Amino acid sequence: MPLVEQNLSRHNTGMDRTIYQVSEFTREARNLLETHFGVVWLTGEISNLATPTSGHIYFSLKDENAQIRCAMFRNRPSPYRGELQNGTEVLLSGNVSIYEARGDFQLIVDYLEPAGEGELRRRFERLKKQLDAEGLFDPNKRRPLPSLPARVAVITSSQGAALQDVLATFQRRFPLTDILLLPVTVQGDNAAPQIARALQTVSKKQCDVVILARGGGSLEDLWAFNEEVVVRAVRSCKVPVVTGVGHETDFTLADFAADFRCATPTAAAETVSPDANALLRIIDRCAERLDTTLDYRLQASAQRLDGTVARLRHPSERVSYQFENLERLVERLRLGWRFRYQKQTGQTARYAQQLQLTSPRVRLRNFAIRIETCRTLLAERLKRRLTQRVQELTGLESQLKALSPLATLGRGFAIVQLEEEGTIVRSASTLAPGDSIVTRFARGRAHAKVKTVEPTED
Repeated sequence: MPLVEQNLSRHNTGMDRTIYQVSEFTREARNLLETHFGVVWLTGEISNLATPTSGHIYFSLKDENAQIRCAMFRNRPSPYRGELQNGTEVLLSGNVSIYEARGDFQLIVDYLEPAGEGELRRRFERLKKQLDAEGLFDPNKRRPLPSLPARVAVITSSQGAALQDVLATFQRRFPLTDILLLPVTVQGDNAAPQIARALQTVSKKQCDVVILARGGGSLEDLWAFNEEVVVRAVRSCKVPVVTGVGHETDFTLADFAADFRCATPTAAAETVSPDANALLRIIDRCAERLDTTLDYRLQASAQRLDGTVARLRHPSERVSYQFENLERLVERLRLGWRFRYQKQTGQTARYAQQLQLTSPRVRLRNFAIRIETCRTLLAERLKRRLTQRVQELTGLESQLKALSPLATLGRGFAIVQLEEEGTIVRSASTLAPGDSIVTRFARGRAHAKVKTVEPTED
């Protein structure tokens, strides 16, 4: 049987047939897709963009050969700050699903960003962490800005709106400032080396401060100000650097390394330039204070002059006054010398009396008397002490004789000792026949050997 006929016969038999409702089949297909794929990342071009009033966004993501429907609901966060447009290249992630109401295969978008910006942001964070670890962003290294700069270097594009904003601001606030323009390319591959060379050139131009400016743009447009060579050039610049790159929400690595960061080029120019009107008001106040101070000083000087004129006397009066003062000083000097002489005379008499009382002869005579008295007392005390010691020795001798074992031996007793050990034998039971003993008498000793031992029972 041909293959086609076999297939037809199998379908017509009704065996092994599974019949789905359309909703059941789409639900099964949706579950199969969501379970199998999970989160997927896609890149492509936006087309068929629709933004209804509900806040949800619907579009197709396509490349040269295919497209897929996408839906991004308003409660899903997205770092993309620009306005989505048809033809925009994006990078997104989401879950594969099926819209059951129409059976459309679609992607539920969870994250969306401009294509290429994600990698730039990762490079941005990686380089920021590295340079911060080296201390290039240390706030303690930031230098103060000059309050009244005479010459300001501006590093920006000569054709950009940022330069016009800076020049207009200086013209409005302080037109006396000398502006030195160092034109550079602020976007593209050659921008970073040009900016770095311009910052190195500033040190030779005798400028007071540098403004590094650029208008707004995407992260890719501003990337030249995130290059490592630019950041290091900002930090090593010999004069303070003020950045005004992009808009208020734009931050570059050059901003972190600069001495002062401003949100826009106009704000940077306003920060660097002094306010001429404010300076004029300060000058006016200083002039008023100077006038007031001069008036006060003139009045005070006039009063002092009047007082000096009132105290001014004729020279003859001053000579007479000085002569009288001299006579008073001579009298005080005469009285002072007399008092000093009397005081010294009395003090000399007291010293002579004290010297006579403390004369060495008198002290020697007293010492001789004291020595003789001490010699007599010492002889008497030694004699008494010697007599007392002789009496004590005699008494101790009598006691020693009374307690001495020699007196006992003199009455006929003897002391028996073992010859080898020298211990005293106090009982016959400690001896054995053949032991050598020594018997000590009041006069002399006798050596013997024990023949028999007869112990006495207690």
